[in-house]
Amino acid sequence: MSVGVSAVGSEFPSGKFKSTFTVSSVVAVTFDLFGTLVAVDRPADPASAVGAELRERDIAVPDDWASAYAERHVDAPAGAEVPLPAHVAAALRSRGVDVPNNAARRAVVAAFDPAVRTRRGAVDAVAAAAERGPVGLLSNCSVPELVSRTLIRSTLDRAAFDAVVTSVGCGWRKPHPQSFETAAEELGVDPASLVHVGDDEGTDGGIASLGGTFVDVAACGLDDVALRLRRGEPLGGAESCR
Repeated sequence: MSVGVSAVGSEFPSGKFKSTFTVSSVVAVTFDLFGTLVAVDRPADPASAVGAELRERDIAVPDDWASAYAERHVDAPAGAEVPLPAHVAAALRSRGVDVPNNAARRAVVAAFDPAVRTRRGAVDAVAAAAERGPVGLLSNCSVPELVSRTLIRSTLDRAAFDAVVTSVGCGWRKPHPQSFETAAEELGVDPASLVHVGDDEGTDGGIASLGGTFVDVAACGLDDVALRLRRGEPLGGAESCR
């Protein structure tokens, strides 16, 4: 599905948003964060990284911690997000280790403390989207604070986004429809009107199940996304990026 800048309709309450758009016909855009707008250095061995941070907080880490970390401990519906601190605490309890206070959360946040690189064209793509309508961020992330820390360390302007929705915050991971529905609700649009820009068709492409549009940055780079938004050209589908 390709959507032009008139996708949302001619009537839109632009005054409620921080975006800079003044046109009467607008399009609502959400961006994925990791792999789309930024690149981050992730721990090569997450279990080991979390284990090291637990030890720093005087938590006894089981000898078979790698196995415990890899096991499923929280029974959640398909598509639901399990916050990583909850998983870590449950993994420790499965081995008879109690986690005092907020130690699991603090260990997880420290283990995933990111080094961030803003991708070329990211700032301009967000700015171009803001000129056309409301802009949101929709990220799969099970680590509390990681999205906010990433935005702070990037060259992106947090204030440019009218809504920031994370899976750990809303409870659902892309491609579950509820994640996109939450973002659309935050932006005040129907999910079918949403254009979602991402790098993973398996997750970000889930917007198509609601009638919305997926823009793959692997096929249509961020510079091209910005250009097409400013020109009012269609987005979505590899053919529109040629």
